[in-house]
Amino acid sequence: MTVSATDLLLYAGAILILFLTPGPVWVALTARALSGGFSSAWPLAVGVVLGDILWPMLAIMGVAWIVSVFDGFMTVMRYVAAGMFLFMGVMLFRHAGATIGTDSRLTRPGRLAGFLAGVAVIVGNPKAVLFYMGVLPGFFDLTRITALDIAAILAISCTIPLMGNLLMALCVDRARQLLTSPAALKRVNIVAGVLLCLVGVAIPLI
Repeated sequence: MTVSATDLLLYAGAILILFLTPGPVWVALTARALSGGFSSAWPLAVGVVLGDILWPMLAIMGVAWIVSVFDGFMTVMRYVAAGMFLFMGVMLFRHAGATIGTDSRLTRPGRLAGFLAGVAVIVGNPKAVLFYMGVLPGFFDLTRITALDIAAILAISCTIPLMGNLLMALCVDRARQLLTSPAALKRVNIVAGVLLCLVGVAIPLI
């Protein structure tokens, strides 16, 4: 491998931050988990994996070809990558309270429908390949990477979002079960009541 563990770790951190940025996948995943539980949501998460592998691969191939034609392209792309992250950060601050739109086709019931919805929501976004073309050169020298390097990059690109999406689906499913179970709801209310009483007792003593 030509890429270092530090480079991969930094890239993994960037992918994690991007995953934590809400988008259509979050909306569709939450809607499916609320309507059909974890069993309805996990196929969507698996479908998203295809795009999370496809777009970085296309970006790597495209950048490698451009580099072979234009000298100095990698240097320019490093500044583009830095600028892209700065732009995304500023836009998140400016639109922090904006709502996220969704497509009702992404929440159709059924495992196959969920899988296809995951594929559609990620593959149907060609801007993703442009994002990766801007980001990957900021972390790796794409003129020197090997097949093993590419495998590691693709593994990070899909594994982190997959684990995050599955965890989110599981949490929403558990919350759904809690809210629909009278016994669980009663326990939560009892615990909450005890805590409120404790706070009420503690306030005069503070």
